[in-house]
Amino acid sequence: MLGVEDGSFDPQKLQRKGKTVLCGVLTHGFKVEDVFLRLIEVDGLDATEKLLDMTGKIGSLDVVLLGGVTFGGFNIIDPVAVNESLGVPVVVVTTERPDNEAVLSALKKHFEDWRLRYGVFERLASVSPIYETKLNPRENPVFLEVVGMEFERALEILRRVTVRGRVPEPLRIANRVAKAVSRALFMQVDRK
Repeated sequence: MLGVEDGSFDPQKLQRKGKTVLCGVLTHGFKVEDVFLRLIEVDGLDATEKLLDMTGKIGSLDVVLLGGVTFGGFNIIDPVAVNESLGVPVVVVTTERPDNEAVLSALKKHFEDWRLRYGVFERLASVSPIYETKLNPRENPVFLEVVGMEFERALEILRRVTVRGRVPEPLRIANRVAKAVSRALFMQVDRK
């Protein structure tokens, strides 16, 4: 299982330019097998490509977990394209209900290519509803979009790897690594 998250960035310092970290954490059960890092453009269009490059180094992969669809601002990973390219299921896990109308409004306001970017959201909505569910019975619900597998199977897999909080371990670890690496990179940039 590969959990994918992004690092942080300071939009004031970047002024819509710059890079952040895209992190993939490959796990087998609860064991971290490998960590993959790529730099992606903030608000760019290279996140799907960078994820596919990352997975080229992985021999066998059963599921890709995405901590959302947008990474590095509005750099979008296309879950349907990832599923089609890799032939493995992709599950988008978010802690807040996706709001495609708000996304559309923001894209129209800030991007000339908003139709291209929003097309990813429309395509995902055409293959998966948004499921609200609890992965950990002691926690608040999460929201899932599932491509390439039945919801019940995705739920079974995710519940097995969700033990701390409400996010599956591969995503929780990827988030921690991506944030730590991006903080270290920003500290280096700030010192120069």
